[in-house]
Amino acid sequence: MGALFHVEGVPIGITSVALALIASMGGFIFGYDTGQISDILLMPDFLLRFADCSSGATLTTATDTCSFTNVRSGLIVALLSIGTLAGALMGAPIADFLGRRYAMVVECGVFIIGVIVQITTTQTWQQFAVGRMISGLGVGALSAAVPMYQAETAPAQIRGSLTATYQLFITFGILIAYCISIGTRGYDGPSSWQTVVGIGIAWPVILSVGILLMPESPRWLVFHDKPELALQSLGRVHGMTRDEARGHPLPNKHLAEIQSNVDFERQSIGRSGWLDCFRPQKKVLYRTLLGMSLQSLQQLTGANYFFYYGATVFQSVGISDSFITQIILGAVNFGCTFGGILIMEKFGRRGPLIIGGIWQSLWLFVFAAAGTAKVPQENPGIGKLMIVSACLFILGYAMTWAPGIWILIGETFPTRTRAKQASLATASNWIWNFLLAFFTPFIINAIDFRYGFVFASCNLLGAAVVYFFLYESSDLSLEAVDMMYNDPACKPWTSGRWAPAGYSSRKDIEEQGKAAQAHKDFAPGEESRVENIHGNGVSEKTMNNGKIEGVNGAPYSMAPQAE
Repeated sequence: MGALFHVEGVPIGITSVALALIASMGGFIFGYDTGQISDILLMPDFLLRFADCSSGATLTTATDTCSFTNVRSGLIVALLSIGTLAGALMGAPIADFLGRRYAMVVECGVFIIGVIVQITTTQTWQQFAVGRMISGLGVGALSAAVPMYQAETAPAQIRGSLTATYQLFITFGILIAYCISIGTRGYDGPSSWQTVVGIGIAWPVILSVGILLMPESPRWLVFHDKPELALQSLGRVHGMTRDEARGHPLPNKHLAEIQSNVDFERQSIGRSGWLDCFRPQKKVLYRTLLGMSLQSLQQLTGANYFFYYGATVFQSVGISDSFITQIILGAVNFGCTFGGILIMEKFGRRGPLIIGGIWQSLWLFVFAAAGTAKVPQENPGIGKLMIVSACLFILGYAMTWAPGIWILIGETFPTRTRAKQASLATASNWIWNFLLAFFTPFIINAIDFRYGFVFASCNLLGAAVVYFFLYESSDLSLEAVDMMYNDPACKPWTSGRWAPAGYSSRKDIEEQGKAAQAHKDFAPGEESRVENIHGNGVSEKTMNNGKIEGVNGAPYSMAPQAE
């Protein structure tokens, strides 16, 4: 098979890159569904069929004689979020029961059903809205499953970059939706909007087929007593065949660490339920509330204010073709996310999120102040300033808070409750998504562009939450992240200097990784102790000739197992 490239001396297989791209189609589905509705609400045929129109309204006059009530437009936009909220909560038990990959296949099927419901109505706006809610069930479940799968499967050395591709594909989906919408808006009849919605079926088909070719999460496999398949999965992401993985120290060492962590949790706590996400022991409650807070604050940055209602917002500042402005914003969002992937990998999580929160707040203050000081329609310079400030806000968001929060949801929680905590965190994102989507038309009518001051304040709050509560998790295995949160000597603002026992620094982890790749950690036939990651002797393991031994030296079965 062979490694595609090396990072910090560790081989990275083509499977690592493939799983990031394929699984991230879940983000593309999310982004495409988010981006399409802003433009669809302004399409003449959609207005004529589903909005309130004056007598004699025609296709050519619909944009001037038809309009949605705040309730109707709010429901059409926001019912997607109700579905995603329920889907996010259902995503955990589905992913735990079926496995991460098969759960995604089921969730893609649900999304397709929702799309079919939407495109088969031409007169009933309620059916269109319900279809969006059904699609939301699939989107919500995928938003919980995909980052978790990527974080559990990707090598620690590139975990941030690979998980951030989920956000990259969200932005790509938004941009593609904008581009397709501007291409179909001139179509006659319902095909102008049905084409945009119907093309959405292609994306879950790609994800469903592609994800079945990828390895299952090794942590899910170990948790379900399939260590041989877990070893094979670990080997594939490092570019190794099954036989190479059995004889190589790197995947065996990772497998021993995962097995140790799973055994410790089983012996000390037992099986998990939803209530376990709210237990204060091992900082589980702390991390549950932190994840929910960060996901809520990501929504409260104000990004979706522009993505959901951007076309309407820029129409109100006097832009003649707000569709073009949407594409500009979408392109900025997509292009800057590439920078976000690099920033999150090079500078960690805390610093970029703090700086990003301050940057975003600054430009939202400019946006709101400009729109409040003068009437944009009567002052073209003000309108241009508002567009520039919106673009600079999106630049900061795409490079920090957009990818960063999804990375953290995949790497902050312990294995035993990760799926459920990720679901709760993602559900909090969708709760605020719904609230903002539904109430934004009412709020805009009441306070107009002063709405930006609210989002600016929330960005400053987000920066403060990150500084005081978030631990730096870059360059650490998921098991080491769990150790860090439970080290009483480690504080959030000092966590960047924390390293696991046996390492002098995180740089030392890199050096030992290079040594492992050079086969200096474990020579053939040499018995070496794998450090007990909990430091209490509960579940210590040894490796002898590449075989894993469990508690009291009892060997784990490594015979091939059917998946």
